Amino acid sequence: MPAEYEIRATFDTTSITVYQAYSPAIALPAIEHNRFVPPFSLNRMTWIKPSFLWMMERSNWAHKPGQERVLAIRISRAGWEEALSQAVLSAPLPGVYQSSADWREQLDQATVVVQWDPERSIRGKSLPHKSIQVGLSRHIIQRYVEEWTVEIRDVTPLAHKLYDRLKAGESDRAQRDLPHENTYPTPPGIARRLGIPTK
Repeated sequence: MPAEYEIRATFDTTSITVYQAYSPAIALPAIEHNRFVPPFSLNRMTWIKPSFLWMMERSNWAHKPGQERVLAIRISRAGWEEALSQAVLSAPLPGVYQSSADWREQLDQATVVVQWDPERSIRGKSLPHKSIQVGLSRHIIQRYVEEWTVEIRDVTPLAHKLYDRLKAGESDRAQRDLPHENTYPTPPGIARRLGIPTK
């Protein structure tokens, strides 16, 4: 059984895949240019999520208004870990901060915010282990867009195919076609910052 706090993702030796859902107005130019371009905004926080099923729950399998296109963004592991090395948790976990005041002070100045939410099953049920969301503020988002992003793919057709299988009662077939996610080898210093147990 997965640990309560751990990062699970699709990754290789140099990159990790995260997901975002947008309206076609933002998503289609990003797909065409293989990078985020206007009307994507560099002046507001953007959230990236490595859990495909969490993204499916959030976007209602790419059917939610304003989230009709789900993008798989492959970013460099160096960029991912750079973001996490600056992260402050959205809520304090025991042993991570010296005090509530220490946490609040760090959060007020954070360029990156990490939020842990219950992971989801393929049917949308909350699971006992957590899924990570990473919020990139306007102070760092340009690095994400211009330096870290390797590839942007449209996985909306996959989302719709899996949704149709679930509606048809074919959850086993849908489960087999999910992106394969493994436990990400988070460096110990970053793990401690995120509340991930280290050996």
